[in-house]
Amino acid sequence: MGTVRWIISTAPEIFLLLAIAIGTVLGRVKIRGFSIGTTACILVVAVLIGQLGTFTFPSLLRVLLFSLFVFTIGYRSGPEFFASLSIRTLAQVVMALVLGGTGLILVLIFAFTFKLDPGTASGLAAGGLTQSSGALAQLGLSSDVLKQQEANIAAGYAVTYVLGYILTLLFVPFVAPKLMGVDLKAEAAKLEAELSGGNPPQNENLHYRKFQARAYRVSAAAGRTVKDVEAEIGSRTVVERIVRDGVDVEPRLDTILEPGDDIVIAGRTAALVAAKPVIGNEIDADEILKAIPGNVINVLVDSRHLHGRSIMEIAERVGNDARGVYLRTLTRMSREVPLGPDTRVYVGDVMTLVGSTRNIERAAATVGQILRSGDRADIAFLAIGIAAGLLAGLVSFRVGGIPLTLGGGGGALIAGLVCGWLRSRRPTIGALPPAAQQTLSDLGLGGFIAAIGLGNGAAAWTAIQAHGVLLVGMGLVVTLVPLIVATLFARYVLHMNPVITCGALAGAMTVDAAVTGACDVAESQTPVLGVAVPYAIGNVVLTVLGPIIVALTYPG
Repeated sequence: MGTVRWIISTAPEIFLLLAIAIGTVLGRVKIRGFSIGTTACILVVAVLIGQLGTFTFPSLLRVLLFSLFVFTIGYRSGPEFFASLSIRTLAQVVMALVLGGTGLILVLIFAFTFKLDPGTASGLAAGGLTQSSGALAQLGLSSDVLKQQEANIAAGYAVTYVLGYILTLLFVPFVAPKLMGVDLKAEAAKLEAELSGGNPPQNENLHYRKFQARAYRVSAAAGRTVKDVEAEIGSRTVVERIVRDGVDVEPRLDTILEPGDDIVIAGRTAALVAAKPVIGNEIDADEILKAIPGNVINVLVDSRHLHGRSIMEIAERVGNDARGVYLRTLTRMSREVPLGPDTRVYVGDVMTLVGSTRNIERAAATVGQILRSGDRADIAFLAIGIAAGLLAGLVSFRVGGIPLTLGGGGGALIAGLVCGWLRSRRPTIGALPPAAQQTLSDLGLGGFIAAIGLGNGAAAWTAIQAHGVLLVGMGLVVTLVPLIVATLFARYVLHMNPVITCGALAGAMTVDAAVTGACDVAESQTPVLGVAVPYAIGNVVLTVLGPIIVALTYPG
């Protein structure tokens, strides 16, 4: 035991990394398809390890880790958040605000009724609403008082987070549909029919395997324009190349084909097979086909003008820039979205486009940014952004004797929102690839939670023993009541589609697993359609509740 205490006093960072590692492994374990999640497991593991001795971590480490996490959340949500401020997504924004506002009111009622300190109240909100919290450093507390308040946050969070997570996971797919008086599976089938224009879902959109291009020698199509030929073949086929007497001819829509021209047609396989009677015989022309490199490229949608519009509307807006480009899949928060003419696209979605490289790059320029695996993070831009956010977090002023401050976390969040938005406007600056975003988010939150749990393990365990039952009861109310209010409000006031509402509830609570549960019950991916906007709003609203609660409950 003496050796352990020596390691704790000499290199506490070893146990911080161990807590992250063990908590992450445990958080991924699934029992009957359910997992608690890495955040809760890291905190529990850290609190337990914290019983071994006294862990001391510099406040700089905790501030930096939390700022990295919150900045990344803001950066990821920035384009969606600002694009969501439009009439097309107003109902989903309002629903997310109703959920967060109801949670805030309940926490404040409990705080004043049971005289909860700022740490416990903040931890209750963070756990019950399944989001992180922190804003104590700017209150000017003594080191002992600050340590106790941080322990109270850890206790409140540890007791209520797992409860909040499980309740949300069960509420969204099972309870919400009953409150709305609907059969989620039947409603999902109706929505799929609406999205496909009353036709069966176009499965070929989801299972299109490769880009097809074939070469033909013009005979039947002689004397006709490229536009006429493409229109007769249909299915959005496109003439990619025309070779006349060994010389390339630009394939404009008004170009007239001549007998003996060798042309390359690109499109779906079924359409290309039917092209022979329209054009002429298919030929074996490897050389001219090699000049048409096919590609599959992921494009991040960041154009605010496309936010909330249907695929049909987007195709009309993009116009001729979409010639020869096909939408293979649409992904939202790493989940595939059902495709149909009326499927709505939001900023932050990822389109997988199939076609020739030049055509995709032309279409992508009007849609968003091409995601390339070789992109590197723009560290200078990100460091300046976080520094600016931390500087903004130092600003404090009093309203009626109550100190109001963003804190480092709030400042970093706003900086992240702005930087993410700037990146969407100017793709040449501020790169932070998705893999880097996930790494910074996981490491930042995991490290911060582990540091809090280890540094306040003994005090947190004492607080759990003293207030555990009360915290469980309050956590149950703080989780369920906002979900119930938001569900009824969305159904009977906002008149949202029930399937979209289920996805929106999961997004507003930032519980990804609840979306999967709704999709399983609905036997459809349509609940994913409601996730994007509430998720962006929820990440911002639930994160800023911490500073608000601390400011309103701090008696100093």
